[in-house]
Amino acid sequence: MLNVIILGLTSLLTDISTEMVYPLIPLFLTSRLGASPAIVGIIEGFAESLASILKVFSGYISDKVGKRKPLAIAGYSFSTIGKMFLYFATSWGWVFWGRTADRFGKGIRTAPRDALIAEAVDKENIGRAYGLHRALDTLGATIGIALAYYFLTSYKGDYKAVFMYSLIPAFLGVIVLFFAKESTVKHELSKKLSFSWKSLDRRLQMFLIVILIFALGNSSNQFLLLRAKSVGFSDSDVILLYLVYNIVYMIFSYPMGRLSDKIGRKKLLIMGYFFYGIVYLGFAVFGFKSAMWILFSVYGLYIALTEGVEKALVAEISPPHLKGTVIGLHATFTGIGLLPASFIAGILWDTLGATAPFYFGGIMGVLAAIGLMIVL
Repeated sequence: MLNVIILGLTSLLTDISTEMVYPLIPLFLTSRLGASPAIVGIIEGFAESLASILKVFSGYISDKVGKRKPLAIAGYSFSTIGKMFLYFATSWGWVFWGRTADRFGKGIRTAPRDALIAEAVDKENIGRAYGLHRALDTLGATIGIALAYYFLTSYKGDYKAVFMYSLIPAFLGVIVLFFAKESTVKHELSKKLSFSWKSLDRRLQMFLIVILIFALGNSSNQFLLLRAKSVGFSDSDVILLYLVYNIVYMIFSYPMGRLSDKIGRKKLLIMGYFFYGIVYLGFAVFGFKSAMWILFSVYGLYIALTEGVEKALVAEISPPHLKGTVIGLHATFTGIGLLPASFIAGILWDTLGATAPFYFGGIMGVLAAIGLMIVL
């Protein structure tokens, strides 16, 4: 478990940095740089889709060469560089390139890192390992959001100060990662690796297709922040809402991972996707402040029920010699729909109003839960 803890600490520090700036980006874009919600959607959709496309390739390469740590280090380093663009931003184009660099790094690091986690424990504890990693990751997010709130209120809305301070934990996260060890798991076929969709288990194929369909309605979380802003929350209070979401996510990640080891992944995943559909419909229907606190909390529970558990399921049913590749493929399918999803959300918002993206996302979430019931 030592490798899991080291990787978790790296994610903790990196997420402190990322979440110091993430909830500020839609506010910075719309209130300071004059960008529209559609521009926010394009930036987030492109950046997240790029990350998702890269994940399958980085996973494949890590399987091919039998080394995962160098790719993880490179990925975390690129994300650090992306934060620098935000500090110098004078137009939304700077933010576009900053988010692209940040997500490029995420695309390179995610599959190799998750494969390292899977190979650090036995099969019976894989849910626990991913749950612990997600808990540490989200603890970092919680700290980062709290720091964003502190700096934004202390510096009276100075976004650039927050962007500058976010570089410190980002650098520390890269340094900690050097202490991680390569997996001792070796596969004889690693040098002659080949991959085809047909080689995957049919259940895994259908599961990935359902994930892709769901992704089309799963727009960037930044639209949740814009929704809170639209019902009257100040910039600093929007950050507090996002903090509540991350606290709930952090509290439940590890217990849900352990629970999935005991009762199986299927029930938790289906419940989580239903939660997503319900909470998104709630964002559409309830346009008042008190409801936002509840909705952000339930959204945190949805993430805890699905993110680590889903990764554990994929790692569990992946062929051993293709573990990095399939983990990357899952991440690609999860995020490849983010560009059209976020673009659609931005267009729906601009043309039909703030509630339209959430009606669409809620319906897609319920359909995904039904799809998982059939597939799993």
